[in-house]
Formats: sequence, structure tokens, C-alpha cells
Amino acid sequence: MTKGRMEAFSDGVFAVIITIMVLEMKSPQGTSLEALKPLVPVFFSYVLSFVFVGIYWNNHHHLLQAARNVAGSVLWANLHLLFWLSLIPFATAWMGENPLASWPVALYGVLLLFAGIAYTILTKQLIAHQKEGSVLETTVGRDQKGAVSILAYLIAIPLAFVRPWIACACYVFVALMWLVPDRRIEKAIGPDAGE
Repeated sequence: MTKGRMEAFSDGVFAVIITIMVLEMKSPQGTSLEALKPLVPVFFSYVLSFVFVGIYWNNHHHLLQAARNVAGSVLWANLHLLFWLSLIPFATAWMGENPLASWPVALYGVLLLFAGIAYTILTKQLIAHQKEGSVLETTVGRDQKGAVSILAYLIAIPLAFVRPWIACACYVFVALMWLVPDRRIEKAIGPDAGE
């Protein structure tokens, strides 16, 4: 089975997720700069979520660049990932409208945790459907960043009920960790692989 339809569908879902997030940002009630002040937490919540969705889109793209084919289980694993990501706009809005409130911060972490687990499952399913010793298998390796991310979420979720700002700092840490590009797949498939 080819991967083209899965890529196109996924790209569309990523675009819709970002669109929904930006539509959740309401205009200020007033015309002064002071009217923007209550929107600062909403904006920062949006920025963090935009970065996370962008990271997932970028890494999803690289995974599929290295994969040669997909199977039904890969399609389901992909839908599993997209399901958790599609809930990010809801959690983003709730967290932005209730800055540093325990339940919104915890829910945000739960969604990030499940998205991280779903991404790991997708990666394993893709590797399982490639030839042994494939580019994908050799470049992904042990996925230490993925393991650290899941651990950070597991720490952050209960922290949201004690010190929500520390939980948010954990989320920012994970985002910053993933902003440093992982060039293993790009190096393995070469600069012209996506063209």
C-alpha cells in the first residue's frame, strides 16, 4: 500500500488543528493595548501548542520520508495519533483561558502524553512494515527523545495539581528539546529524497 493518501490526509488534519487553534483566539474587548492583557495567557498557550503541532508535523513528515510502504495497522496507528492531536485545540483554549489552573494544565499534559505514546506506536508500526535493516529502523534507533518526553509528561501531570507552573515548564522543556532538529533521517535519506 502506498503512503501518499495517508500523508495527504494527515497534512490536512494538521492544517485543520492549527486553524481551529487560531480561531479559538478571540479578539479583545476594547481598543487599547490594555485590552490585550487578558489575552496574553491565551496567546502563550497558542504558541506552545502551535510549536507542538509543528514538531509533530515535521517529525511525521520525516518518518514517512523514510518509510517505503504502509499497511492497515499503520493507517490505524496514524489515526490514533491524529485523534489525540485533534484534541489539542480544546486543551489549548481551556488552559489559555484559565492560566495555571490545575485541571486545564493537567489535561494538556495528558493529551501530550497520549500523543507521544501514539507517535511511538506509529513509529513502531512503520518500522515493522519496512524491510529488515531499513533506513527508518536504523535511523530511529532507541528514540531517547521520545522516552524523555513521555517521562516529562508523566512527571508534569501530577505536578499540575501542586505547582502548575512547573508542569508548564516541563511542557516547554519538551518543546525546546524537540526544536533542536534530529537530522538522522534527513542524513540517511539524502537531501533530494522528498522531491
